[in-house]
Amino acid sequence: MKIVIPGGTGQVGGVLTRAFKAAGHEVVVISRSAGVRWDGHTLGRWADEIDGADVVVNLAGRSVSCRYTAENLQQMMRSRVDSARVVGEAIAKAADPPKVWLQMSTATIYSHRFDAPNDEETGVLGGREPDVPGYWTYSVEIAKRWEAELDEADTPATRKVALRAAMVMSPDKGGVFDYLSWLARVGLGGPVAGGHQYVSWIHDDDFVRAVALLIREPIAGAVNLAAPNPVPQREFMRELRGAWRVPVGLPATSWMAEIGAFAIRSDTELLLKSRRVVPGRLQQAGFEFHFPNWREAAQNLAERRR
Repeated sequence: MKIVIPGGTGQVGGVLTRAFKAAGHEVVVISRSAGVRWDGHTLGRWADEIDGADVVVNLAGRSVSCRYTAENLQQMMRSRVDSARVVGEAIAKAADPPKVWLQMSTATIYSHRFDAPNDEETGVLGGREPDVPGYWTYSVEIAKRWEAELDEADTPATRKVALRAAMVMSPDKGGVFDYLSWLARVGLGGPVAGGHQYVSWIHDDDFVRAVALLIREPIAGAVNLAAPNPVPQREFMRELRGAWRVPVGLPATSWMAEIGAFAIRSDTELLLKSRRVVPGRLQQAGFEFHFPNWREAAQNLAERRR
């Protein structure tokens, strides 16, 4: 198959590109900095790569690993919405459109909650939670607008799937597992603000296999890409410390987390929002996770990272 990946130069794009190429597929990466070039919001010669492709996996969007200033949030919104819109335009004008368009979305679209897990059918979308920072609502709105561009695209010959992905854990340098492992190894991997907020995640092996299933099977609409057993942040970091054989992790209050996030130019939403997301539609489709539990996943990832 020919698989086109707009925005494919990041961690997730690297994971998919390696897997697709290892399976013998042709992979074309479209980005601002490598591969076939584009600007992320206007049609150009890059669109010729989509005409005749089998699959498009759009991962384009500004990294969320930054301070959530008004300017950065606006860039996140524009980069995601504009790229989804223009990919839809490229598919719509193609003489031979791809059979499948997988559009990256995010598990952040769901509500900050502790009481019950969010699947695709019964999950509660965020944006109306009491007592959360206002900009968390903006993050949810970004996700909703992202998916709206997918839904509204006039591409009747192309099946469309929104990938509501949790954190994809791979041993790659610069990825989320690398960053969290650094915290654990330097003794800062303790509970944050009590550690009761849930962490949703997916092992890179399962992520790749789930994407392959969604390419293969006639599934459309929103799909949660997350392991079936999200855990509280306290337990998540304890198991990660165990994988690195670090016995102790210093706890942090909310204000301490804010100082730390400021120092590394990130944001506390990534630490404090409770993302309790489960893969209802994947499991209904018969998908079997190789790494359903975080302990085994963390041990595998740490060993590969070593």
